[in-house]
Amino acid sequence: MAHQHLSDPFLAEDPVAAVLEAHEAGDDLLLRTSGTTTAARDVVRGTASWWSSFDAYTTLSGVDGGARLWLPGPLAATMNLFAAVHARVVGAQLVDRGDRATHACLTPAVLARRGDELPRGTRVVVGGDALSPRLHDRFSGRLGVGHYYGAAELSFVACGAHAGDLHAFPGVEVRVAGGEIRVRSDFVAGPDSGALRVVDGWATVGDRGRLEGDRLVVLGRPETVVTAGATVVLAEVEAVLSPAAQAPYALVGVPHPDLGAVLAAVVTDARDRDLLAAHARAHLAPAQRPRLWQVADRLPLTDAGKVDRVALADLFRSAR
Repeated sequence: MAHQHLSDPFLAEDPVAAVLEAHEAGDDLLLRTSGTTTAARDVVRGTASWWSSFDAYTTLSGVDGGARLWLPGPLAATMNLFAAVHARVVGAQLVDRGDRATHACLTPAVLARRGDELPRGTRVVVGGDALSPRLHDRFSGRLGVGHYYGAAELSFVACGAHAGDLHAFPGVEVRVAGGEIRVRSDFVAGPDSGALRVVDGWATVGDRGRLEGDRLVVLGRPETVVTAGATVVLAEVEAVLSPAAQAPYALVGVPHPDLGAVLAAVVTDARDRDLLAAHARAHLAPAQRPRLWQVADRLPLTDAGKVDRVALADLFRSAR
């Protein structure tokens, strides 16, 4: 039965308290996501869909009543709001500096940029984007690093040490049909939320992937670039190039007067320009190979700590 009231925690002075009040009142939450390439999406979910995942999230994150949790991202990001609500429910303390933390919730980009601020032994849960095995290994010697894959509409889908070690999150059934990741769980948002579609009882936001035994390989949202009449799926190109990358990088489509668009790459290690170009020539069709390259000190991020592809494209426009 639909609830009569929707609570928008982002309009409240204390968004966490607003979520707790909605839970007590039985109201649904109205959440907004801020995509890196698309407009914001409205997601409507019952609070029970969050509360039902708290026990499994406690096990994954280690956040309990004795934790001091660092959340450097804004609460306007649903992954951070969830983590802050969970922290208050279990009695954890939020801290405003990494060097005071026992636990942290970060995106991969923020881990790469600020992970050195964390004390040895800090337990970190990484979400919001794929955590590469290379980045995991960079920090796992002194930090406890775990990773999950999910979406605002689906909540948790899979978890593991990094993006190459993802298995179904406790309480979630995962299947891949036609290359599309689909799930069944109690964590899924309402049927008319954001990018959510329900196909034969299975929920999806259109992310691409494949199952290798019980391991889920996530290729990501099917963002495409049409160049000279060929449709290039960025996730498929990234799946080929990422194992060869020495440092964070990103791909983006850039308008071209003759070809419609071309694929461009921004690397944060100058060595990756030649390494990835050679890897692309050896393993990708011509249309899938980046034609434009830039070296940047760091990748531009959204306020939520994810790679900002709009800002990436602007780097190439300003370079002309």
